[in-house]
Amino acid sequence: MDMPADFDRLLLFEHAIRAAEVTYAKNPLDAQNLTKWGAALLELSSFRNIHESKALIKAISKLEEALSIQPNNHEALWCMGNAQTSYAFMTHDKDEAKGYFDSAYNFFQKAVDEDPGNELYQKSFQVAAKAPELHSEFLRQNLSQQAMASGVGAGSSTSSNARGPKPQDSSDLKYDICGWIILAVAIVVWAGFAKANVPLPPPK
Repeated sequence: MDMPADFDRLLLFEHAIRAAEVTYAKNPLDAQNLTKWGAALLELSSFRNIHESKALIKAISKLEEALSIQPNNHEALWCMGNAQTSYAFMTHDKDEAKGYFDSAYNFFQKAVDEDPGNELYQKSFQVAAKAPELHSEFLRQNLSQQAMASGVGAGSSTSSNARGPKPQDSSDLKYDICGWIILAVAIVVWAGFAKANVPLPPPK
């Protein structure tokens, strides 16, 4: 993982959040600003571990606020779909996760309905249908890793080395599932604030 690039992204989203807070103080009914704010918080949540998901929860609340003002805002609908998907993948209970996946599917469907020509929305909608299956695979790999990790301590150095690369597989799967979503949301955040002529932090 490229730490300097990650640090630059972190600064970008923190800056975007501060800019959104300033705009919100002037106009709390600006649905576009709330959408950007929610998208930046969603991105920021990707830097947190599962037990520090406050940014994700706050992202959902900001997107709900945007949709209460402008229910047909396709960007807010799409970002909400991503937030629900992210939350589902952080949930270990299959039934509970399914509720979030179903919600995400509905939000993506609405985003496509509002902007039918948007390929990103269409792709999100298609992937949302497969998300519960991917989640099950993700959980299965996690359980497999935990079982192997408990056996590594008792095994020889050779067996430990043979099993070494495995723990990364589940992490790779998680990023394969969510990586394109996070990147796409990042583009939305960047483009949104660029259009608004908000100065971005200088690159390191």
